[in-house]
Amino acid sequence: MKVINLLIGLLLASTIFCKSKEEWKSRSIYQLLTDRFARSSDTGSCNLSQYCGGNYRGLIDKLDYIKGMGFDAIWISPIIENTEGSYHGYHLTNLYNLNYHFGSEDDFKELVSTCHKKDIWVMVDVVANHVGPVGTDFSRITPFNEASHYHDWCEITNWNDQYQVENCRLSGLPDLKQENDWVTQKLLDWITDLVQKYDIDGIRIDTIMEVPKWFWDKFRVAAGVFQIGEAFNGNPPYVADYQNHLDSVFNYPLYYTIKDSFCGSFRNLEGYWQGNRNVFPAPEYTATFVENHDNPRFLNRCGDRNKFTNAVIFSIVWEGVPVFYYGGEQYYAGGGDPNNREPLWDNYNTNSELYQLLAKTHAARKKLEIWNKKIIQRYADDNFYAFSRGDMLACFTNVQSLERTITYHDWNEGDKLCNVLADNDCVTVTGKSIKINMGALPKIYVKQ
Repeated sequence: MKVINLLIGLLLASTIFCKSKEEWKSRSIYQLLTDRFARSSDTGSCNLSQYCGGNYRGLIDKLDYIKGMGFDAIWISPIIENTEGSYHGYHLTNLYNLNYHFGSEDDFKELVSTCHKKDIWVMVDVVANHVGPVGTDFSRITPFNEASHYHDWCEITNWNDQYQVENCRLSGLPDLKQENDWVTQKLLDWITDLVQKYDIDGIRIDTIMEVPKWFWDKFRVAAGVFQIGEAFNGNPPYVADYQNHLDSVFNYPLYYTIKDSFCGSFRNLEGYWQGNRNVFPAPEYTATFVENHDNPRFLNRCGDRNKFTNAVIFSIVWEGVPVFYYGGEQYYAGGGDPNNREPLWDNYNTNSELYQLLAKTHAARKKLEIWNKKIIQRYADDNFYAFSRGDMLACFTNVQSLERTITYHDWNEGDKLCNVLADNDCVTVTGKSIKINMGALPKIYVKQ
């Protein structure tokens, strides 16, 4: 009876403190590469293709830097043992050991504990599709050390062939065979243990397109925490269907739309709003982002800081869970991998304009709890876009200056709206109209 009661207690403990997808909607995530964000001591120069010395202890010391921008969750690199040189964490060799390059187990536990004391939730990156680049020498992998644990060797050459996508190798990486019940059970047991042992709040799942959807139905339950899956694809119906199997997906269709809008025409965003947005089962839980570690940075392809600032602030106040890629606040502009994975040390400038604007935007987001408010598009043309969420009116541009008059709104005559991103910038509803004078930066108006 004591054993049964203990098991029941452990089960209750693991469920009581789990953060629901509804709770995660209120959070804003700062994505970082553990090896590149902060280090506890100077380890010399950094070869972007190798380990550069970032670790958990360095990250602990810089949590206030993250919190100062208003972020209340972090997404860190995969934590498990990898092949040597795999600083990013996506080349596992041992499912049960931690990556010593990032620190000890005690260091990681202290990181999670410190985050929670600061009300920062921890999202860990996980991989269930493949292992490290060992060819066919599976003896190097624990516990998947036999050929029967993997699909036969073939390479993904046609991303429109779903059989290839799910059964062949991504970049030569041995592809785990989820049809093998033993493999699936090992992965399910592992994710349950990982989440509970380290008190993880959420998981980011790599390469979900490359694994059958039925597996994610099981993995979701086994994890027991909020999941965001990476389906690196711009096809809205294709990506959206994965949200039927996981809590959330990265909204890649919106990611491409953001680039086309802020560096082109907002008619793209208007089209997304009217069409592609409605394909997702629950767009309010999707992850909204402007940059990540797999793509050249925004400023590398569209080198205008004001446009980047508009895009970033948009991603914070739009629907979904905002995800911001480290270094953006310092206007990093790296190209393709690994050049978009720059070290951040010696560049923690809290006076950066975007750093300050992120702090102000997050403060308004939290004060108004806009994640509970419906989005209504208020204006769209090539160079100006505006929407409301409750008492917030968000306005964006992709040019240096313009004037627009918004007549489609729910505010009352005489209502005063003030821009939280700038002092002494207010407008009054007059003649049922709101006249907006835009400079190059976004404006987040809040009713006074």
